[in-house]
Amino acid sequence: MNSPSPQSAATVAVDGDRRPSMAIVELVARETGTDVVELGPLYDAIDPDVLDSLLRSDGFSSLEFRYEGRTVILEDAGDEVRVSLQNDVAADASGDVVDTEPSI
Repeated sequence: MNSPSPQSAATVAVDGDRRPSMAIVELVARETGTDVVELGPLYDAIDPDVLDSLLRSDGFSSLEFRYEGRTVILEDAGDEVRVSLQNDVAADASGDVVDTEPSI
């Protein structure tokens, strides 16, 4: 069995006109090879308005949530926010998806 692909990361500025929530969606689209309009709504994972205001507020240090089969990890990096994506699923040697969630 192959291990999950390594994390990918990008740094997203929290100032200016670009909304951090949209930058996250664009990063997930790029990393999954999916058009942005084909992704599920970010709102199903987290409220984008709350996310944007949180990332722009003083005192933010980190946040983690799941979106489109990825764990999105946000960490304070001074005037920017570091966004990392971690795959939530792995593929075995045949390319079939292997459930990585714990089972009971």
